[in-house]
Amino acid sequence: MGENGWRWTDAWIFVSLVIASGAGRHRRSATSRRPEGVRLTDVLSTADHLNHAIPQRHEVEAAVQRLVGAGLVSVADGWFRITAEGEQLWRTRPSAGVATMVDTVQGVLTRRHAPGSADWILDEADHAAAVQEYAVRSIPTPRRSPEGHSGER
Repeated sequence: MGENGWRWTDAWIFVSLVIASGAGRHRRSATSRRPEGVRLTDVLSTADHLNHAIPQRHEVEAAVQRLVGAGLVSVADGWFRITAEGEQLWRTRPSAGVATMVDTVQGVLTRRHAPGSADWILDEADHAAAVQEYAVRSIPTPRRSPEGHSGER
């Protein structure tokens, strides 16, 4: 795969966006004013769960630029969304186990789509803030007694 071809990271970020987007739909009320899509923290969280690593700023930026340019993803006001074409790619991908999901998507991207280019920039501070928010979310909260007591007698 040449310099202009799809990279594994592109598929990793795309799969993370799809899974993060799908995970939030059931929590959204039909009357909610919240826009469709997910925030960067949700993407990083899902990417970490998929690959046991938080993508670096330049990885996210390059992948999103290519995915937006190919018409598979959109980003507006900090909200990442899968486009209709991106949803179609996801729905029609070959079935594979979770361990190979990113590899499968990369193969589909390589065969069906040309990577695009968009002028989207991920600010270093925005990436750092999303990583920090994810780290705070990941800290387990202390368990409490079901009766509301601290366990002291």
